[in-house]
Amino acid sequence: MSKFSGPAKIAMATALSLTLAGSAIAQSHDETAVFAGGCFWSMEHDMEPIPGVVSVVVGYSGGHTANPSYEDVSSETTGHLESVKVTYDPRKISYAQLVQRYWHVIDPTDDGGAFCDRGASYHSAIFVASPEQKRIAEASEAALEHGPLQGKHIATQIRPAMPFWPAETYHQHYPQKNPMAYAEYRFGCGKDRRLHDIWGPLALK
Repeated sequence: MSKFSGPAKIAMATALSLTLAGSAIAQSHDETAVFAGGCFWSMEHDMEPIPGVVSVVVGYSGGHTANPSYEDVSSETTGHLESVKVTYDPRKISYAQLVQRYWHVIDPTDDGGAFCDRGASYHSAIFVASPEQKRIAEASEAALEHGPLQGKHIATQIRPAMPFWPAETYHQHYPQKNPMAYAEYRFGCGKDRRLHDIWGPLALK
């Protein structure tokens, strides 16, 4: 027999319910943003440590094929870009700040791919899911055009959000699961050297 009386049980149940409700409300504050910026391994690696980012899922977006595979996207016939879906806490980082961080992990002037990865599936893009996201992304792009990238063509597109398809399990958290292989790929691809050339100390690694 329980040592708690009826009123005590009710009080405990109420407290538990309030705790769970508070947790659900806290989780409901999280928002999402979808970006493409070349190799999704590198995008996950660079964006996941940003303060306020809750999680990053790698996948595909922007194309016309449902539930594509990596081989499908790599064939350059689906219209999809390698992308990341970023879940973030807007109480810790705003969408505008997240977009600003995004610019510093890509080469916005590359219209042929990203670093050593060439082809349409490696193009960069910001997928906007609301008029407010579009306004922020366009304002951020304009600031680049009149600031650090003045006189250069910005190839990154601002596109309406489309379905996001998570990539295969072995692609999720690849840098963490295969640190040596990823480090070799990243060095050989020359991403950090190029980012430093563009952004200097602003480049995120």
